[in-house]
Amino acid sequence: MGAPSGDLKLFGLLTLAALAIIGLLGYLGAPLVAEASAALAPGIGLKTATLWGFGTTVVLFLLFALVAGDGLLGELPFMFGAFFTFFAILTLLIAWIF
Repeated sequence: MGAPSGDLKLFGLLTLAALAIIGLLGYLGAPLVAEASAALAPGIGLKTATLWGFGTTVVLFLLFALVAGDGLLGELPFMFGAFFTFFAILTLLIAWIF
């Protein structure tokens, strides 16, 4: 039996490098797995998101009404319709994100 050929040495080095990279990823990736599991934990529910969505919508539409100026009475019916649409979308987005 002779010395290993060049291809066998290259295969051994590549295997060692792959094992070192896998070990390094396992060592450094453990905290990332903990963070990912915390990020996937259930957040706020739909009831809490509804409260936050309603509060945010009221504040924003009060701001819209203040900057509307003289056209407030003419825009009021459109603001009521938009309020409920905005409230529903904002509530679902808050529940989805948080």
